[in-house]
This record gives sequence, structure tokens and C-alpha cells, in this order.
Amino acid sequence: MIAESPPDNKPHLILMDIGNTNVSVAGWFDECLDKVDHLPTASFDELMTHLEHLWAKFPETAIRAVVICSVCPPVLARLRQACAARGIKPLLVVGQEIESPIALDAELLEPSKVGTDRLCAAAGAFAKVGAACVVADFGTALTIDLVADNGIFLGGTILPGVALSARALHEHTSQLPLVEVGCPTEILGRDTRSAIRNGIYAMMVGALREITERYATDIGKWPPLVIAGGNAAEIARGANFVDKVMPDVCLEGLVIAYKRHAGTHEE
Repeated sequence: MIAESPPDNKPHLILMDIGNTNVSVAGWFDECLDKVDHLPTASFDELMTHLEHLWAKFPETAIRAVVICSVCPPVLARLRQACAARGIKPLLVVGQEIESPIALDAELLEPSKVGTDRLCAAAGAFAKVGAACVVADFGTALTIDLVADNGIFLGGTILPGVALSARALHEHTSQLPLVEVGCPTEILGRDTRSAIRNGIYAMMVGALREITERYATDIGKWPPLVIAGGNAAEIARGANFVDKVMPDVCLEGLVIAYKRHAGTHEE
């Protein structure tokens, strides 16, 4: 008689942040975040292939789950169907199967309409800083949010992100080209492309500084600033007031959400 493998009581998670442009996905096991991959949201088949590959790497005897935050309901709905067909379960979605990883300020008018990606990023940043902090996430949109000293999510600001700003200039003018912004190498743009690049970059850094300063005035001290997202490293090069660069801090928040959920469902 062949002995069955003993159950592995350590959680093995697939973490997914489904954004409008990209999906950040990574495995999490042995209390560590594995390599993070960024896949185009529009490439659903590629996403599912990657998800199946990660799932197959986990021991069948382990506690397994896919933990998700999403700002794209159609993609999430399609993902649920595809995972159900492949026997990948459970799917634990923040705001649906599991609760927010961070408490929200009672004065927020509609807490249910705060993006779960923002809440997960805020939770991950606060866990790292351990005090009042600002977390800015450079995605399709730039979100800049404030967390209080007691770990309460207070709210924030949303504005167009880097690539969206560049695309808006291109699509709503007759002659302005579409540019990749990056970090400018000169102060003055010498042609149209470099002028657009400089302008959008300065707009991002300036908004980041101005909004953080407003938050600091509101709470009476300058909070540490954590920045995340695909443009985080480039923005930090021109913003010496940034304290930490955590490109995938949202995934850290998903781990917190899962642990809270698991803790409240222990027998």
C-alpha cells in the first residue's frame, strides 16, 4: 500500500492585481513573494496559461488559493469561468469573497466604491512603514492615497497616469506624436517629442509633491511616501522626496487580505 503524502498546511497563493492595462501576478509560498510578472490585460489566453503553470507548481496537498483584486469586472468574470473549468479554486476576490486588508475611515461617503487595488496598496505600504504614509500607484491612472498613523485608509486623489496622459495628447491633437515618457535627460525639450516627455514627467512629479504636501498639511506632519506601479522607478529618479519604491506593493496587500481572511475562518 502506498502511503499518501501528508498535507502541507502552508498556504500556496497566486496573487493577481488585475488592472486596466496590465495584470501583475506572482506566486507566494513559504512566506515569500516569488517573481512578479506583468502581463497585458488584453492577452487573456497568455494570462490563463501563466496562471495554470503557477498552479501546477503547487503541491496538490497544500492549501491553495488565487487571491485577486481587480478594477476590470469583465476580465474578472471571464477569469472565474476559466478557472472553474480548469478546477482552479478557490478564487478569493477582495471586496467579494474576502474583506479589505485595511480599515476605511468612517467619513468616506461610499467605501464600497473605493478601488480594491488602492486599498491593497495602502495596506501593503502601511505594513512596510508602520506609520502614517502616502502611497502613490502609477498605473493607467495615478492614485495617491493617505493612511493615518492608526492604519486607517483616509482617502486620496486620482488623476491620469503617465501613458494615459501621453495617449490623450496624441489622440486629441492633430500633430502631437505618441511618446514613451521615461525619465528625461534634459530640462528643456529640444523637439516636440522631448517637450512632451518633459512635460508629462514634470506633471507627474509635481502632482506627487503637491498632493503629498497637501496631505502633510492636513495631518500636521510630512508622511513617508511610497510609490508603486510600472513607472515608479523612473519617477523616483526625479523625485528626491520619495522614501520607498515598492513596484508591487498591491500584491503585499493581497497577502494581508488573505491572512486576515484565513485567521477569521480558522476552526
